[in-house]
Amino acid sequence: MSRPVITGVLFAAVLACAVWALYKVEKDRASLRSAMAADVPPEPAQPARASASAVAGGSPSPDHHAPAPSRTSSVADSKSDPVPAETGPIKQGEILDYTANVSELNNVATLRLQVAARNDFLGRPAWHLQAFAHTQNPLRMVFELDDRFDSYSDASALTSFQYEMHLSERGQKVDSVQRMTITGKEPASAGASQTHVLPGTRDPLGMMQFLRTVDWSKTPEIHGPVYDGHKLYEVRASLAGSESVSVAAGSFSTSKVNLRVFDNGVEMKDAKFSLYLSKDAARVPVLLEAVLPFADARVELTKSH
Repeated sequence: MSRPVITGVLFAAVLACAVWALYKVEKDRASLRSAMAADVPPEPAQPARASASAVAGGSPSPDHHAPAPSRTSSVADSKSDPVPAETGPIKQGEILDYTANVSELNNVATLRLQVAARNDFLGRPAWHLQAFAHTQNPLRMVFELDDRFDSYSDASALTSFQYEMHLSERGQKVDSVQRMTITGKEPASAGASQTHVLPGTRDPLGMMQFLRTVDWSKTPEIHGPVYDGHKLYEVRASLAGSESVSVAAGSFSTSKVNLRVFDNGVEMKDAKFSLYLSKDAARVPVLLEAVLPFADARVELTKSH
């Protein structure tokens, strides 16, 4: 898989901010082990490439069309994507901390999901959602990653108004600020690019929070477009049953939701994702499991506050 595909698939699961780091971990795993055995640093990675978004120190692209899923896909069918009457589980100030494990390597990265504020975004009620991802030692010695993601999403439907990626990886920094538009009439502010998307498009953080608002006892499946900062994908989420899970934060009775990702109408079958949401009123995402071609990844809740 290419980097955009990996990030698209994993970001569609939204907790993928951490799982993306796990992909990088597995990719550098051989060099990490060799370096630790030989006590020499591995070869430096190539600088991260910027997309058609704003780049730190550069000029943003004035108009960017997100590559769209196939129009024959159900992604454009708004009837399949119920909008909740309210976003009850989402609370201003909520902070969720996670640890990421891949294969036999534990705590290779941490992830924090935060509901920063509920306020107006250009006159429209919106949630400001954030995610922070960091690699941990010993991996950090050879792969330093400190990424921040910001989402400004509609306060009810959690569709995306603006999505930001502030990436710092091995000394390479990329800043991307993308203003979502369906009509092309919403101007992007200075330092942002205008990105054309389909109606109902969510970014990864908005999708994560939207999955919490779904009453899975009444709505067994939802689907819709997700833009990961590079490309549009269709994400289908379906209830797979109930399970009791134990993570660092404790034991939880959960609803297991399976996530399927489609690229141009074709399902990406070489990666599988399961998200476990607590069955209480908060519907907290307590665990993400990902079965990938190169490894199995597990992102589990360590603390909520």
